[in-house]
Amino acid sequence: MPRGKPSPKLAITVDPDVYAQVLDAAADDGVSVSAWMTGAARRALLVRDGLAAVAEWEAQHGALTDAEMAAARERVAAQMGRKASRSARGSA
Repeated sequence: MPRGKPSPKLAITVDPDVYAQVLDAAADDGVSVSAWMTGAARRALLVRDGLAAVAEWEAQHGALTDAEMAAARERVAAQMGRKASRSARGSA
């Protein structure tokens, strides 16, 4: 009997170009294909949850304005810039 909590296996079919890109990305990141796909799925689920939260908020409060969206884009860009700077420092 296996120890711990074994991960379930999932068989998927992907387009050949996606397959090659996934293999390259996993190798570039130094992780297994399974780990890379798990990370990609987690990010996709976070995006999905975030979009659902925004839709719920907008249903209660009305659509976000262009100004609010612009401010949000600026905040994300600033945060991504900080993350990129930290990553660049870490790889130097």
